[in-house]
Amino acid sequence: MWYAVIYLWVINALTVVLFGWDKICAKRRWWRIPEHFLLWLSVLGGTPGAYLARILFHHKTRKQPFSRWLLSILLFQLAAGIVLAGKYL
Repeated sequence: MWYAVIYLWVINALTVVLFGWDKICAKRRWWRIPEHFLLWLSVLGGTPGAYLARILFHHKTRKQPFSRWLLSILLFQLAAGIVLAGKYL
């Protein structure tokens, strides 16, 4: 159980850091982190960190395809959580 909690803290912290780094790179016109990599971080559990980073850095908020994918990931994770919670409660 604790491994899962630690994992989620780490993946979410990494997601926030990489969103912030990508924002810095965007402003300075440096090499960017690919969007699919940021989305994969969300798939791996970093969705709360992605939404937090979008608010903190105002990053990737106007990109509709990215926003749709992120929302789809969130909804899938919520549905999976509800199914698993119902199974184990």
